Amino acid sequence: MPHLIVEYSRNLDGFPEARALEELNQAVTSSPELADEADLKSRFVLADSFQVGTVGAGRAFVHAQLRLLAGRTPEAKQDLSGRIADVLRRLTPRPPGVMVQLSVEIVDMDRPSYVKERL
Repeated sequence: MPHLIVEYSRNLDGFPEARALEELNQAVTSSPELADEADLKSRFVLADSFQVGTVGAGRAFVHAQLRLLAGRTPEAKQDLSGRIADVLRRLTPRPPGVMVQLSVEIVDMDRPSYVKERL
Protein backbone atom coordinates (compact mmCIF):
# COMPACT_ATOMS: atom_id res chain seq x y z
CA MET A 1 0.00 0.00 0.00
CA PRO A 2 -0.45 2.41 -1.61
CA HIS A 3 -0.54 1.67 -5.34
CA LEU A 4 -0.57 4.41 -7.98
CA ILE A 5 -1.60 3.25 -11.44
CA VAL A 6 -1.63 5.75 -14.30
CA GLU A 7 -3.26 4.66 -17.55
CA TYR A 8 -3.01 6.71 -20.71
CA SER A 9 -4.01 6.39 -24.34
CA ARG A 10 -1.54 5.47 -27.07
CA ASN A 11 -2.05 8.77 -28.93
CA LEU A 12 -0.26 10.74 -26.20
CA ASP A 13 3.15 10.29 -27.80
CA GLY A 14 6.12 11.42 -25.78
CA PHE A 15 4.54 11.02 -22.36
CA PRO A 16 7.48 11.60 -19.98
CA GLU A 17 6.86 8.49 -17.86
CA ALA A 18 10.15 8.51 -15.93
CA ARG A 19 9.86 12.18 -15.00
CA ALA A 20 6.19 11.78 -14.15
CA LEU A 21 6.89 8.80 -11.89
CA GLU A 22 9.51 10.79 -9.99
CA GLU A 23 7.25 13.81 -9.59
CA LEU A 24 4.15 11.77 -8.75
CA ASN A 25 6.01 9.77 -6.11
CA GLN A 26 7.40 12.96 -4.60
CA ALA A 27 3.96 14.58 -4.55
CA VAL A 28 2.23 11.58 -2.98
CA THR A 29 4.93 10.69 -0.45
CA SER A 30 5.13 14.29 0.77
CA SER A 31 1.56 13.91 2.02
CA PRO A 32 1.22 13.34 5.78
CA GLU A 33 -1.09 10.42 4.88
CA LEU A 34 1.85 8.20 3.93
CA ALA A 35 4.06 6.93 6.71
CA ASP A 36 6.81 5.30 4.63
CA GLU A 37 7.80 6.44 1.14
CA ALA A 38 9.03 2.92 0.34
CA ASP A 39 5.46 1.64 0.52
CA LEU A 40 4.35 3.51 -2.63
CA LYS A 41 4.32 1.38 -5.80
CA SER A 42 3.74 3.40 -8.98
CA ARG A 43 3.45 2.40 -12.61
CA PHE A 44 2.22 3.50 -16.00
CA VAL A 45 -0.04 1.39 -18.19
CA LEU A 46 -0.29 2.27 -21.88
CA ALA A 47 -3.69 1.63 -23.47
CA ASP A 48 -2.99 0.44 -27.01
CA SER A 49 -6.64 -0.16 -27.75
CA PHE A 50 -9.02 2.55 -26.56
CA GLN A 51 -11.87 4.82 -27.53
CA VAL A 52 -13.14 7.96 -25.81
CA GLY A 53 -16.87 8.38 -26.31
CA THR A 54 -18.25 7.56 -29.74
CA VAL A 55 -15.63 9.38 -31.81
CA GLY A 56 -12.75 7.23 -33.02
CA ALA A 57 -10.10 9.95 -33.29
CA GLY A 58 -9.09 13.28 -31.81
CA ARG A 59 -9.53 12.24 -28.19
CA ALA A 60 -7.17 10.93 -25.52
CA PHE A 61 -7.16 10.20 -21.81
CA VAL A 62 -5.03 9.98 -18.70
CA HIS A 63 -6.54 8.27 -15.66
CA ALA A 64 -4.76 7.86 -12.33
CA GLN A 65 -5.94 5.55 -9.60
CA LEU A 66 -4.43 5.72 -6.12
CA ARG A 67 -5.33 2.65 -4.09
CA LEU A 68 -5.02 3.18 -0.31
CA LEU A 69 -6.01 1.25 2.76
CA ALA A 70 -9.41 2.47 3.89
CA GLY A 71 -9.68 5.06 6.62
CA ARG A 72 -8.61 8.39 5.08
CA THR A 73 -10.85 11.43 5.50
CA PRO A 74 -12.55 12.95 2.45
CA GLU A 75 -10.24 15.96 2.85
CA ALA A 76 -7.12 13.76 2.81
CA LYS A 77 -8.35 11.98 -0.32
CA GLN A 78 -9.09 15.30 -2.01
CA ASP A 79 -5.59 16.53 -1.17
CA LEU A 80 -4.01 13.38 -2.63
CA SER A 81 -6.06 13.51 -5.82
CA GLY A 82 -5.15 17.19 -6.21
CA ARG A 83 -1.44 16.43 -5.83
CA ILE A 84 -1.66 13.77 -8.54
CA ALA A 85 -3.77 15.92 -10.86
CA ASP A 86 -1.32 18.84 -10.54
CA VAL A 87 1.59 16.71 -11.75
CA LEU A 88 -0.34 15.09 -14.58
CA ARG A 89 -1.83 18.41 -15.68
CA ARG A 90 1.69 19.81 -16.13
CA LEU A 91 3.29 16.77 -17.79
CA THR A 92 0.58 15.29 -20.00
CA PRO A 93 1.25 15.90 -23.70
CA ARG A 94 -1.36 17.94 -25.55
CA PRO A 95 -1.21 16.98 -29.23
CA PRO A 96 -2.74 19.57 -31.58
CA GLY A 97 -6.36 18.81 -32.36
CA VAL A 98 -6.69 16.21 -29.60
CA MET A 99 -9.01 16.69 -26.62
CA VAL A 100 -7.35 15.08 -23.57
CA GLN A 101 -9.41 14.03 -20.56
CA LEU A 102 -7.65 13.83 -17.18
CA SER A 103 -9.16 11.99 -14.23
CA VAL A 104 -7.93 10.93 -10.80
CA GLU A 105 -9.61 8.39 -8.54
CA ILE A 106 -8.86 7.48 -4.93
CA VAL A 107 -9.88 3.89 -4.12
CA ASP A 108 -10.20 2.43 -0.62
CA MET A 109 -8.69 -1.03 -0.19
CA ASP A 110 -10.15 -3.41 2.36
CA ARG A 111 -7.78 -3.55 5.35
CA PRO A 112 -8.71 -7.03 6.64
CA SER A 113 -8.10 -8.76 3.31
CA TYR A 114 -4.98 -6.86 2.20
CA VAL A 115 -1.68 -8.71 2.51
CA LYS A 116 1.67 -6.94 2.25
CA GLU A 117 5.11 -8.24 3.10
CA ARG A 118 8.68 -7.16 2.52
CA LEU A 119 10.62 -10.15 1.28
